Amino acid sequence: MQTDPAIAEAPQEHILQFFAYEHLPENLKQVSRPFGDLARAIVGTIPRNPERTVALRKLLEAKDAAVRAQVAK
Repeated sequence: MQTDPAIAEAPQEHILQFFAYEHLPENLKQVSRPFGDLARAIVGTIPRNPERTVALRKLLEAKDAAVRAQVAK
């Protein structure tokens, strides 16, 4: 994906902090990484607007559910 320069210069998206995965154990990192990568791609390619915010929130919900599924007993 190519990043739009105007979007790349936009202020950092607050929600991206919740997509960090570097601190996780390897098994959870493998689950979380694709969501973080997609979140950064969304921020880098889609203009900031309410629908982008909804997309990121729903992606965060999906990531959280996937991580919970990985640790479920």
